[in-house]
Amino acid sequence: QLQASGGGLVQAGGSLRLSCAASGFTSDDYSIGWFRQAPGKEREGVSCISTDDGNTYYADSVKGRFTLSIDNAKNTVYLQMNSLKPEDTAVYYCAAHEGRTDPEIWTIVGGMGMDYWGKGTLVTVSS
Repeated sequence: QLQASGGGLVQAGGSLRLSCAASGFTSDDYSIGWFRQAPGKEREGVSCISTDDGNTYYADSVKGRFTLSIDNAKNTVYLQMNSLKPEDTAVYYCAAHEGRTDPEIWTIVGGMGMDYWGKGTLVTVSS
């Protein structure tokens, strides 16, 4: 249902773009976003968007550096990550939840309870 791609190794200050293609949803309205888990740490929300109104929420740690966008025609969400820092190193997961829900809540709770999860993609930022 969710196919994520785009991770890799990049130097600090560099950029990467993650993609997540969604398919098979029964509803046109859903929240979809990115979550990450660094070694030894709990999963945290990065950014999430609701498709019904385009409301987008970002974690404080990525505001101004990361941009979430969605191509509704392709059912694909993108996370453009600029000015990457070593602390951004983590496995990034795309997740989605059908229906009209608050992307801020999903980001705060680290995606706990979301319907669908893609396989993680590793982002490594070297110093």
